[in-house]
Amino acid sequence: MANPTFRDILTSINKGVFAPVYLLMGEEDYYIDRIVDAIESKAITEEDKDFNLNVYYGVDADMETVVAAGQQLPVMAPRRVVILKEAQSKQQAKQSLERLAPYVGHPNASTVFVVAFKGDNLNATSSLMKNAAKSGAVIFKSERVKDYQLASHLRDYCASYKCMVDDKAMEMLCEYIGGPLTKLFGEVNKLIQIKGGAGQRITAEDIERNIGISKDFNNFELVSAVANKNYPKAIRIIKYFESNPKTNPTIMTTSTLFNFFSKLVIAHYLTDKSEPALKAALGIRFQNQLNEIKTGMRNYNPLRAVNAVHALREFDVKSKGVNSFQNEYALLTELIFKIFTL
Repeated sequence: MANPTFRDILTSINKGVFAPVYLLMGEEDYYIDRIVDAIESKAITEEDKDFNLNVYYGVDADMETVVAAGQQLPVMAPRRVVILKEAQSKQQAKQSLERLAPYVGHPNASTVFVVAFKGDNLNATSSLMKNAAKSGAVIFKSERVKDYQLASHLRDYCASYKCMVDDKAMEMLCEYIGGPLTKLFGEVNKLIQIKGGAGQRITAEDIERNIGISKDFNNFELVSAVANKNYPKAIRIIKYFESNPKTNPTIMTTSTLFNFFSKLVIAHYLTDKSEPALKAALGIRFQNQLNEIKTGMRNYNPLRAVNAVHALREFDVKSKGVNSFQNEYALLTELIFKIFTL
């Protein structure tokens, strides 16, 4: 199957259509685990697993034994399933996996043979990958989800549980939990269970109560305060950050502010400043983000927005100890003052 997506593979598995070989690899563990779990549950029945399911783990797997298991015929069952999990944990993993190449080139048609290699892609020029391509194996590369893509993946995940997530809650989860998806979805799953299972609505209050992220004192609220030129609120948030440094590192705060003012500069120089044009040009996902950009454009002209970007770069230099002995939160307070008085 040429460049199959996660959905393509899962759809085929759910229809009972299995390839003889699956090579699963990449940085995003979540999709690799989902495919492995689906094959393990759909390709073989519970009563057939005792004699027809072999699961190996890379750290102590012998490649010849794995191949031998794949070559065996199923015992009173339509197919045998052989899975090599955590293949990357094998010593000299990529080199060791080359010993699977002859089998992958000529697989047993009655075996579903799965290799899960996490954290990286296998070399396209390796014998294993070349043989897999020739034999029609399913080759799936699970790329790490970019930060700007997290919200759409999170929406899809919640939709599968018939759950709704408020925009503010979505922003908080994507910003403070972030990737990889296994970690992000794990936290969301906890919230879903706490709320009573499928069909619930997740709010910012739920996140504050159960995950410990403040709905009132976070980077989004700081950006909102800066956009609206609410200096007292901005300083209150900075003071909260200073008293909770582990969950509010200044690098995250300044990255969020830098992102905001960079978008502001771009927005000012767009010919078309309509809402659809702003969303498309700036990659904005939430309406409240768009509202803050529009408010920021009213309160910071192009020159002031550019000067704010310069002030943020100056903060970055000073926070590394260049020409400053202040702690990072004192520098952050100074930065906010500069932005408001530019």
